[in-house]
Amino acid sequence: MKLAPRFALLLATAAVVAGCAPQTSDNSSSDKDDQSGTLRVWLFQEVGNDPKAKVVDSVVTAFEKAHKGTKVDVEYIPIDTRAQRVKAAFNDPKSAPDVMEYGNTDTAGYVKDGGLLDVTKEFGAWSEAKDTDPTAKKSVTVDGKQYGSPFYVGVRALYYRTDVFKDLGLQPPKTMAELASTARKIHKAKSDLYGLVVGGAYTYGAMPFVWANGGELATAQGGSYTSGIDSAAAQKGIKAYTSLFTSDNCPAAKCAVMGGNDTITAFAAGKAGMAIGGDFSHSAVEAGKVKGKYAVVPLPGVASGSVAPAFAGGNNIGVLKSTSHRTLAVDLMEQLTSKATQASMFDAMGFLPTFTDVRDAAAAKVPFEKPFVETLAAGTKFVPASPGWSEIDSSLVLPTMLQEVISGKKSVAAASGDAAKKMNSAFSSAG
Repeated sequence: MKLAPRFALLLATAAVVAGCAPQTSDNSSSDKDDQSGTLRVWLFQEVGNDPKAKVVDSVVTAFEKAHKGTKVDVEYIPIDTRAQRVKAAFNDPKSAPDVMEYGNTDTAGYVKDGGLLDVTKEFGAWSEAKDTDPTAKKSVTVDGKQYGSPFYVGVRALYYRTDVFKDLGLQPPKTMAELASTARKIHKAKSDLYGLVVGGAYTYGAMPFVWANGGELATAQGGSYTSGIDSAAAQKGIKAYTSLFTSDNCPAAKCAVMGGNDTITAFAAGKAGMAIGGDFSHSAVEAGKVKGKYAVVPLPGVASGSVAPAFAGGNNIGVLKSTSHRTLAVDLMEQLTSKATQASMFDAMGFLPTFTDVRDAAAAKVPFEKPFVETLAAGTKFVPASPGWSEIDSSLVLPTMLQEVISGKKSVAAASGDAAKKMNSAFSSAG
């Protein structure tokens, strides 16, 4: 069964009191390892942050009790301005925190900037680490070394309107081909609804189509990456996704500019029969007009009964290389991402745990999470572990590619070829 918040807190307290993390490796840029004093922590400010703060406060209280003379100062920073804050912290160690939450796609860039501490030895010695989901572990790994601990994971699945499906005598699609045909049946019968609402700026809604068809974003070669977005398999996936931007499903004029949040907003407002959304989209859907009239299944793959690989999003917590409290900071990182803490965070915020056993217990307790856990178990994908990815992402390389195809400006081959060139340039510049 899922750990109750109080039980999880007791476990967290016991874990802290049981002892500190093993002595950290000496790869810090600071020559100090103070065993007391103030530890500064930056965590992301969530929408409705109080439940998160309560869990963190309980961990901090136990930590301070176990480490006499130590104080933990937690600051919640806005997610949308984190880049500027983090850059400043890397450039000025005096203003930097000791421990920090960060998006898992930021790992490689932060490592290249020299901001994160290598905790490979400590992570390997941590007894709980063996139960970490492999993809989550990959999100803190660069060149075979660990630079943090996974905090939570998020994946996407297929939301569908149960009332619409019942009215039309439809069943949840079992293949991507059925997904497309079901979407068109819905729009044909109910012209006021998108069949499957899709977005031309929705990168992580499109990628499962690429991965399910055997394509890859990029492949590792000689310590760097080479784009695979223009391969025959990837092009097949791009064609499958962009073929949904038609008048008989989701018209390009309206849907080409949509991002992921736009598609969920449309579904929640009762304007679509299906949508690709995350476990983190649940609260938004519940607050909409479709409350009580929807269900979720894994997004189907190409073969009947298969699950399309989803992007494993989420956040990590790491230690900054500039810390003067190496041992304490690593210990706090482990307590903030422990099994007990992740169980409490699931209770409080709905964050999916990165430990497979804790996540399975959560899914057994909360049926809604089952399709997302099934998606994770079927195998997920992650972005290339290259600092060049941040440039690719911020430059909107993939959304531009999709929109060029959707608009008819370029063929799939031409658009993906141009995108591949931009990706390779970013990978090359990043080293």
